[in-house]
Amino acid sequence: MSILSAPKNLTRNVLIGMALGVLIASLFHYHLNSSALFIFVEKYLFNLGGQVFKNLLMLVVVPLVFFSLVSGISSLSNMVKLGSIATKTIGLYLFTTGLAVTTALIFGWVFNLSGYEGEVASFTPVAGEASLYDTVLRIFPNNIFGAFVENNMLGIVFVSILFGIALNLTDELTGGMSKSFERLNTVFLKIVLLIMSFAPVGVFCLMGSYVMAKGLNIFGDLAQYVVLLIFVLLFHLTVTYSLMLKFFANLNPFIFFQKMRNVALFAFSTSSSAATIPVTLKTVTDDLGVKKDVSSFVIPVGATINMDGTAIMQGLATMFIASTVGVDLTLTQYAQIVLLAIITSIGTAAVPSAGTVTLALILGSVGLPLDAIGLILAVDRILDMIRTSVNVCGDATVSCIVAKSENELEEKIFNKLG
Repeated sequence: MSILSAPKNLTRNVLIGMALGVLIASLFHYHLNSSALFIFVEKYLFNLGGQVFKNLLMLVVVPLVFFSLVSGISSLSNMVKLGSIATKTIGLYLFTTGLAVTTALIFGWVFNLSGYEGEVASFTPVAGEASLYDTVLRIFPNNIFGAFVENNMLGIVFVSILFGIALNLTDELTGGMSKSFERLNTVFLKIVLLIMSFAPVGVFCLMGSYVMAKGLNIFGDLAQYVVLLIFVLLFHLTVTYSLMLKFFANLNPFIFFQKMRNVALFAFSTSSSAATIPVTLKTVTDDLGVKKDVSSFVIPVGATINMDGTAIMQGLATMFIASTVGVDLTLTQYAQIVLLAIITSIGTAAVPSAGTVTLALILGSVGLPLDAIGLILAVDRILDMIRTSVNVCGDATVSCIVAKSENELEEKIFNKLG
């Protein structure tokens, strides 16, 4: 067993952790919710444990993205290839996002998604940097260290690419400094594996924290919206990505999803594409056979701009809210929703529930009330977990397709099971 191998029986242990978290938290939520023990367990076991686990994952995101990108780019023998990789990556991400929101609108129309008939509570959307101007500006930070401190992923990716190109062009003058970045990248991958060893406990706490606060009832009057959204998310995950893998890269989707199960579980539990970057990078490189000069670019960029799950939510949520307030959307407005979902996906932060900020922008553009977002938030937590799983699987799908087109995919590794 390699020193960089994933912990043994990780998937089984994570699933056990999830099940135990839900079971124990349900017991407290429904039977011991007025006791002092409830408050202690919720705060110091589930909330604290879950936050520590997420903090540990976020701890390595920035250095891993930086060292991975720099080492990948600096090792490229042909810098023209970077432009080719970037063009294909961004094009595919925008294509899948457009496809995702279009699929959502089609299914919403086919199943005649109806609105909520109860009273809509008042809601004030949180201000966010969702405008195109702010998004472009964040790509080019005026302070290198500020981008890292602020966790500005767009800025970090730009700085890393710039540094990697410079290192590539001056590697001989610096005495092969690129090798040092490769070694540092290996060290941070090992840190990821050490953190993954505690994943079952972390997932136990994260799932317990949610159930302690909300219980198991996520349906109620929003059942049609919830069920349809889950269906479209799973359809996009299993059907759309499978077809893309088969037709664009001639790869076996069953092998792909089998190897991505740990990543999907991590994404589900953390609800953050950014927090899942370390696990995604390792899986895509070591298990799917994507060479690091592709994976180190595609995965961080994907965590920043690939928001297929969020686009699906925005499409269905807009239809749901329009039906709630009795507004019939026109064909032009549907096209506007698709276009805005693609544009705002680039500016949506890779953190839990960030899509609600950009949903406010889309609702405002088609003349729908922002108050109704409160309905979506009532059931958004569990749905956000599923959306994140879809997003990270989309990142890995695009990585495989780009790698295959650039002859940077080791298919023996991809096809190897066990």
